[in-house]
This record gives sequence, C-alpha cells and structure tokens, in this order.
Amino acid sequence: MDFKKALQQVNAFSKNTLMETLEIEYTDIGENFLVATMPVSSKVHQPMGLLHGGATVALAESVGSAASFLFVNPEEFIVKGIEISANHLKSKKKGLVTAKAINLHKGKTTHLWQVEIRDEEGAMISICKITNIVLPKK
Repeated sequence: MDFKKALQQVNAFSKNTLMETLEIEYTDIGENFLVATMPVSSKVHQPMGLLHGGATVALAESVGSAASFLFVNPEEFIVKGIEISANHLKSKKKGLVTAKAINLHKGKTTHLWQVEIRDEEGAMISICKITNIVLPKK
C-alpha cells in the first residue's frame, strides 16, 4: 500500500461530509493503524464549554471506518460500522485531539478497531472500540 496516496485518498473523501465539518484530518497510516486529528473549539463543544462526547465518537468512528476502508478493495467491498462504544476519561476545552485506530482483528467480514483519543500532552481523553462489517458490493 502506498501510505502517502492512502492518506490523500481518505482526506479527499472527507470533502462535503461530517469529517470536513468537524475539521478531521487524517495524518498518519501504517500496516495496522490510522491516525486523525480534530481541533477542539466551540464548534465541537457541549453547552458547558467542553468537548462533546458525540463529536469524540464521530472522530473515533471516522478514523475506524476509514481504516477499514483502506484495508479492503473498494472496488469489491463496502465497509459499514455496526457497533461503537466509548469511554470518556478526561474533558477538553480547546486545542487538538488525536485519534489512533489500531487494528485488533481483521477478518474477512468483520474488522475490530481500538481508537485511542489523546490530547497534545498525550493524556487519554477517550477510548473507543468500533466494529465494522465488510460486505461485497452488489
């Protein structure tokens, strides 16, 4: 896999989507992981001025789903998220969060990803788990 081209591809797919609205940018990729960042500002706050858990989960689902997409042949298969769970461990008011999706299981029909979301100092903000189903295109 051409990692540089893969990053360009997932960033291009984000145009006119929730990922663009949340300013999610894919920044690094490897054999079994994908990394994305999201700025934390009032745009993704809940009413108390903290990072909204839903925005955090949207980041986790975006990076986990994109990771599965990159590891299948998109001409033959589609990827859909079927389950996500999140534990929010620390609040965040401003700055940048980084999500790293690490593959735990890459089967023929399901992929399981652990997504660690950290702040600039490396503190864990949330930890999520996403399961994707890989289906043949009709």
